[in-house]
Amino acid sequence: MTIATGSPVSHRPGAAPLPSAWFARWMVSLGSSARVLDLACGSGRNIGLALERGARVLGIDRDPAALARLPDAVEAVQGDLEAGAWPAQLDTDAAFDAVLVGNYLFRPRLDFLPPLLAPGGLLLYETFGEGNARHGRPANPDFLLRPGELLALAQRHGLLVLGYEHGFVAGPGPGGAIVQRIAAARPPFEVERLPLAIRALGPGAVG
Repeated sequence: MTIATGSPVSHRPGAAPLPSAWFARWMVSLGSSARVLDLACGSGRNIGLALERGARVLGIDRDPAALARLPDAVEAVQGDLEAGAWPAQLDTDAAFDAVLVGNYLFRPRLDFLPPLLAPGGLLLYETFGEGNARHGRPANPDFLLRPGELLALAQRHGLLVLGYEHGFVAGPGPGGAIVQRIAAARPPFEVERLPLAIRALGPGAVG
């Protein structure tokens, strides 16, 4: 695995060792030829979910030591996500079938994310939300999503919102956290790729 270098500037809270159940829920729609970007990927908490589906993965982070722990199949890039030009791998020709962002927020560049999606591509985002200071770190508002902030991002860019949550998540340790998460797709997106878990109402049923 070759690690491209750049300026390390991103700020990401410590990631839990287990992959995100939210990401796993939506990534079942990815095909074996999918191209996936994990932004601020760290040591790859969520990358295994993509590799299991046969996806080609680009992981970008500030920390070369974390990147060195990624599987050999991952294209790893040490990149500056918060100042100057983005890494060349995120140029205007980039078109990803999924963009993953977990436990990371740099608000000035949120609007850079939807244009990275190919038609039908998924934006999967999950990080801490406003109110988390009551439960621990991060407490800095710069790293906490305001209620509805990811919904507004999707609406500005014409994405189809497949799922959205903002609320309290318990444990595994004491305290818990406030999180916000979204799954949104760039049209056109075939919703049959992701059937709803709840059985549809039958004829004559009252909703």
